[in-house]
Parts: sequence; C-alpha cells; structure tokens
Amino acid sequence: MLARCTDHMRLWLRGLGLQALRSFREFSGVHTQLPPLPDPQKILASWEAISLGRQPVPEYFNFAHDVLDMWTELEKAGQWPSCPAFWWVDGRGAEIKWSFAELGTQSRKAANVLEDACGLQPGDRMMLVLPRLPEWWLVGVACMRTGVSQLTEKDLKYRLQVSRAKSLITSDALAAQVDAISAECPSLQTKLLVSDSSRPGWMNFRELLQEASTEHSCVKTRSRDALAIYFTSGTTGAPKMVGHSHCSYGLGFVASGSRWMGLTGSDIFWNTSDTGWVKAAWSLFPTWAIGSCVFVHEMPRVDTKVILNTLSRFPITNFCCVPTIFRLLVQEDLTRYQFQRLRHCLTGGEALNPDVREKWRCQTGLELHEGYGQSETVTVCANARGTKIKSGSMGQASPPYDVQIVDDEGNVLPPGEEGNVAVRVRPTRPFCFFDCYLDNPEKTAASERGDFYITGDRGRMDTDGYFWFTGRNDDVINSSSYRIGPVEVESVLAEHPAVLECAVVSSPDPIRGEVVKAFVVLSPAYSSHDPEALTRELQEHVKRVTAPYKYPRKVAFVSELPKTVSGKIQRSKLRDQEWGR
Repeated sequence: MLARCTDHMRLWLRGLGLQALRSFREFSGVHTQLPPLPDPQKILASWEAISLGRQPVPEYFNFAHDVLDMWTELEKAGQWPSCPAFWWVDGRGAEIKWSFAELGTQSRKAANVLEDACGLQPGDRMMLVLPRLPEWWLVGVACMRTGVSQLTEKDLKYRLQVSRAKSLITSDALAAQVDAISAECPSLQTKLLVSDSSRPGWMNFRELLQEASTEHSCVKTRSRDALAIYFTSGTTGAPKMVGHSHCSYGLGFVASGSRWMGLTGSDIFWNTSDTGWVKAAWSLFPTWAIGSCVFVHEMPRVDTKVILNTLSRFPITNFCCVPTIFRLLVQEDLTRYQFQRLRHCLTGGEALNPDVREKWRCQTGLELHEGYGQSETVTVCANARGTKIKSGSMGQASPPYDVQIVDDEGNVLPPGEEGNVAVRVRPTRPFCFFDCYLDNPEKTAASERGDFYITGDRGRMDTDGYFWFTGRNDDVINSSSYRIGPVEVESVLAEHPAVLECAVVSSPDPIRGEVVKAFVVLSPAYSSHDPEALTRELQEHVKRVTAPYKYPRKVAFVSELPKTVSGKIQRSKLRDQEWGR
C-alpha cells in the first residue's frame, strides 16, 4: 500500500494506477471534486510509449496494483469491456471465469495466504511448480501483491537449492518428489499443495484460500524491484537464473502485445505453452496489460484434435503455439473445423518452417506471425501486425531493442553476413531486459561482447532489416570447415511429403569431424516405404534445394522426437545421444 496520499496522487497523475485514486478518495472523504477516471486509451498509449523507450520508466510500479486493479476500477465504472480477464477450461466440462474484479479478490486472498500461512515477506522467493491450473496465475498475481519473487521450473532439487526458495506450491503429481528431496533443500520452509485432499507436512492451498480475508494492502514496489526469476534451458552448463523486474515484464511487453500479438481489450488470447516455460509469462503480462482475456485449457498433453475443437467451440480471437504444434495441426483436415472468432495467429520458441506457414495460411486464411525472444528479454524480433512477412524470417527488431548481427568481438556485420544475434546494451541498457544471471557474475560478463549482449543464437539480417535464424551457437554443425545451420536443412526436409517432423544435429565422423544427421518422423502414407530408398530420396531432395554439402549424410527414421512439455524439439538430447554424452 502506498504510504501517503501525496504518493497516490503523484502516481495517478502520471496515469499509473486508478487504485491510487480510489485510495485517495477513501482517505480524504472527497467524492465529487476529483476529476473522472482517466481515459483507458490514453493510459495504454502512455504504457506503450514507455514500452517503446519513448517515455521514462516510473519510479514505482507494481503490475497487480497499477494494471490489474486499474482494469477493475474501469470495469466497475463501465468504461471497459465486461469480457472475462481469465477463462479456464479442463475439457471435461469444468470452467472458471474471473472478471478483473474477481481476479483481484481471489489474488488478495492468495496474497494473505502467502503472508499469513507461509510467512513470506518482500524479497523472499517462492517456487511455482504447477500444471495449467488456475492457481498458477492466481499465485503469480499474489506474489506481485506481496513483493515475493516467483520462480517457475520443474527440475526441482537443483533449482530449490540454487534459488534458496523459502516456499513451494505444487500439485499432487509432484508432492512425493518434493518430499523426497526436502531434507536436501534447507531453505524450503513451507509447502503448499493445490489439491482437494490433504497430505502430511503440507498446507492445503485451496482450503486456506477459502478462509482467507479479501482485504489486502499491496506492497509498494519500485519499478526495478525483483518480480520473477526464470531458469534458462541450460544448453551449455547448468541452468542459470534470469531475474526480471516489475517494469521489465510489467511494462516491457505492452508494445509487442498490441503490435505483434494484435491484442485489444475485447480479445481472448490462448497460448498453449506449458507453465514451466517462460512463454507462459509472455502471454500473461501483455494480455492483462492491454485488458484482454487470458484463456487456458488444462490439456495435460498436446492433442491436435483438442486444440482444433477448442478453437471451434470457444470465441478465441488470438492464438499462439510453437511451430512444432502448427506442423502437427496442418496434418489434420482443417476444412472440418469452423473457428468461431479466430483472427490472429502467433508462433515462436523455435524456427518456423516456411511450408508450415504456407499450409496454415492456405487452409485457414490466417497468417502466422513469428516472434523471437529469450528468457532474458521481452520480444526481440517479430513479424508485427500489418507489416510485410518474409517467409522464414523472424521479422524485424522490436523497439526499444537495437538488434544487430555481430562477430565474436562484438563488431557489427553488414547485411547478409551470418553472425551472432545481439542486442545493444551500451551505453544504455534497455529497461525491458534481465537484470543479470543471479549469483553468477561470470556468466553475466561472458554474455556480453563490446556494446552487445550475445543471445547465443546465430543469424543474418537482410537489407530491409529482417532477421533470419540459422541456429544456436551450440547447434551449428562444423563439417569439413563448412558451418551448417540445422534450421535450413530441417526446413528443406520438411518440404518433402514424406516428412512429418524432423530434427537435424551433428554426428561424429572420422574424416569430416562431424556431419549432418537427420532424425525423421515419417508421414503415415510413407511409413511402409523402403528405408534405404527413402533415405536416398531425402538426401537428393536436400542437395537439389540447397547447397550439396548440407545434405544429411546420416538419416534415422524414428517414431517420435524428444520434446519439452511445451512441444519444443530438444535437439540437445539427440546431439548428446550421437556424441555419447
């Protein structure tokens, strides 16, 4: 809660928080002399200007207080659409819908649970390990209200130890695993269980929530105070903790929310990402910042028919999933489905094969807008709404980032040359950027070259400022001194009708050092073809379409590819398998 009415008025006058105005009215007893509630469109314009780097970041900012409570006030005043803020379904008939007011009430109760039952204080860390249950979003907002940093990841022991989390909330599925490692995690003091049953040594979150008070005073946070911590995927070395602040995520996504995600206040946005991936937060913050609805399907595993039936049954307007899932979707007969209101589609997390984009567009009439970013950033590049899309490109740089292709010393390379995808951090570090790798100054320093942060991804930029992803630094295949990006080979293979999915990695070779190996999941129509003949056919196909030296000298036909819970192909597992790691 803000300490003085002068602070409330200062924040309100800057257009950052209608709850502050409400508090001032209650404090002073003045009900008629204050100006009316600010125009929501002007507020959004102000936030977008901050997101684009055109206005300074406010000294104080809290997403729950200054954004969610603001929409509550406007909702009550009839100045904002009355569509839900949160809509959850489980596919078996159960639904939960919260307005912004109801989300506010429930999150205040959850905040009281964190403070009273768990004893958490501002600056403490709590780990959220939940599937797509409403409590994941609810506890996330409660952490904002209490000043507790939230962590989200599923490799528990290492992450609990390195993060020194004081509390953890999870479901029945992982409770036994937590019990098995609790003795080795001395910082862990309280365990919350999201369940309809009890478990020894655990507090039942749903029971505590039902009994908690609806009154809670939101903590006053500075814009740069810690909000959330995410773990990198750990492609090299142990996973690193990436810290983000209230302004970094709370305001940093506003511009991409409207420009790339195409959101308005009346939209319903569904992102199929698992909660253990940072992309789940990429849907929460921009969607609620713009006053839209977050739609969630519990969906414990990827099921294309469930996805298509959901798009047909519910009035979802904006939809996002990884390219791998879109590749599976376009294998279905999409003419059998009638999407209710779908108008804008997004993808990211891995490179989008041009053939997938074309098939989706031809069958649905909808374009796929690819975006690119990392746990360390907000949206770095995107194919924004209304801009020309170059098939296979990640799009153009998203302000306020200055994105360049640089060499290993941090020197900017000319258009057309391949190098490191990098973001300028000197002389001014963008506000919507991770603070550092927590407790790891060596990794933080190693991520920079000259004036740039090195993403670890390789690519090139054309003369129009479009960026083209070629692969991770550790994915690049060096065969007889030829550097081969796996994405290009995968894209060519994916054009062949025999290929349902594929992944390309390096494989050891006594002469060339390493060669290209393709792991291929066949389309059903080709499952009975002769493997040797089909291997030669795929090899010749790659030779014809791209440079001959890029063809896969080894091909393995597999029933499935290793993937993350969000459906992203894990090349690292295949590469480790090839190299016996």
